[in-house]
Amino acid sequence: MASPSAIVRRALLYVPGSSRKMLDKTISLNVDCVAYDLEDSVTLGKKAEARSNLRRFLEQPRPSGIKEQAVRINAVESGLALEDLIEVLKAPHLDTIVIPKVNAASDLHFVTDIIRHILPSRHNSSKMSSPDTKPIKLLALIESAKAISELSSICKATPYLSGLIFAAEDFALDLSLTRTPSLTEFLFARSAIAIACRAHNLPSTIDLVCTSYKGGEGQRILKEECLGGKGLGFNGKQCIHPSQVEITQQTFAPSVGDVEWAVRIVTADLKAAQQGRGAWTLDKKMIDAPVVGNAKHIIIKAKTCGMDVSALQQKWSNQEPE
Repeated sequence: MASPSAIVRRALLYVPGSSRKMLDKTISLNVDCVAYDLEDSVTLGKKAEARSNLRRFLEQPRPSGIKEQAVRINAVESGLALEDLIEVLKAPHLDTIVIPKVNAASDLHFVTDIIRHILPSRHNSSKMSSPDTKPIKLLALIESAKAISELSSICKATPYLSGLIFAAEDFALDLSLTRTPSLTEFLFARSAIAIACRAHNLPSTIDLVCTSYKGGEGQRILKEECLGGKGLGFNGKQCIHPSQVEITQQTFAPSVGDVEWAVRIVTADLKAAQQGRGAWTLDKKMIDAPVVGNAKHIIIKAKTCGMDVSALQQKWSNQEPE
């Protein structure tokens, strides 16, 4: 199976679309993805104002520190999604739509059909498509038992789906669960989402929100949750406060040690291949095709995260297989 494309969403930060002050503050942030929100953080009476705010905000020059600008619309079942899409799709600097409460493939079909109708030039399947334009990507929030049972059909629903996001609080509500510090009550759902993303070659698997963010203890819990999610196969995490971004992005990026090890492996493997060796050793550890494949993936991700890989490649240019 091919590796997922080099899209990086280590941190996905939610920002209320109804607050112009908070929208303006994001301009100075350095974050992989900002999801400007029209759903949970915006009251019903503020929806129209928030839509207008986001359309105008996303008409401004793109902030240099934000890699991806997304909008979380209201759920399809709410009846508000169409109005959200009609307004925000007017904005030229919109990259991605985040869709909450995706319970079936039909939710993604609805959004895809609306985007194709309003913005045919942004989709490769359209005869009006231009090679210079990029399709609007979709991220689906998984929030219920039904969604977990429909993961396969959800992942295959649209070619524009770019990842899944686990919404722990709504999932807990659906199953009458109590969230605990260990997060073991979410283990099956989180594992299912991570596996489904990989099985369908989706670039992003974005983990639950950490509700603790204040003080040293909040930062410790955040770090612990990031490591736990990374260990399950997630490659990013939702954030609800800018103070969570730095730790989250650091944790979901490869460490310098991991990148250095990967560079040594890839460099030595080229020489091993010239010698006709499919398996060899490095620092007394066996290296074979799966290890080399993982090393190449680490290097790609490190470059996407802005790490200086070239310096390490130069440092280890003489690495030989043992």
